[in-house]
Amino acid sequence: MASIPEAIRLQNVVFGYDPRRPVLRVDEMVVHAGRRVFLYGPSGCGKTTLLGIMTGILQPQQGTVTVLGRELTKMSMSARDRHRGSEIGYIFQSFNLIPYLTVRQNVELPCQVHERRRKHILASTVAEEAERLVRRLALEKHLDRSVKELSTGQQQRVAIARAVIGRPSLVIADEPTSSLDSDRQRAFLDLLFEVCDEARATLVFVSHDRSLMREFDEQLALSEISQVCA
Repeated sequence: MASIPEAIRLQNVVFGYDPRRPVLRVDEMVVHAGRRVFLYGPSGCGKTTLLGIMTGILQPQQGTVTVLGRELTKMSMSARDRHRGSEIGYIFQSFNLIPYLTVRQNVELPCQVHERRRKHILASTVAEEAERLVRRLALEKHLDRSVKELSTGQQQRVAIARAVIGRPSLVIADEPTSSLDSDRQRAFLDLLFEVCDEARATLVFVSHDRSLMREFDEQLALSEISQVCA
């Protein structure tokens, strides 16, 4: 893997919501570009906290965090926010869709806010790109409906489209299949892999469900990464 660029590198990272009580202590973690990585661990072990550090939402008390060539630990909060919005697509466990917006408006949002995402669309316009992704995810009949009117599975597909529009370099998914049965989990993963491959994005997928791990290029146990979790 030495010749493959690194998408994520954490070194000597220590983080605690109370600095006197670390909840994560990571000597080293590396994710190479273009890989599908499955990160697992029991509930309450710090998986979401680790994602917060990777995306610059949280700043560690010690160590360095380098994501897509930028050292987040040397950047201001506003610079980290811009980097996250421009380069990272995030699928939240609860989706975090904006309820008063339509499917179209939710999907288009990253491109409306971040120029880099607008420049990397495949279609001629942001509207056409949103429509293209929505069709890929079999949501075209719901394009102008409020996301509040959609089923859980449909909302998940909207969350995928919003995460990958503008071809971010890194996609992070935080327990996105926790409420799905096995058949729907499989369909969700197929869609996610398809659109991440199209975007040539690195994927970090977090779950406690180890039955999914065989679908990924690499598997990382949080207990092997974080001394606190171990």
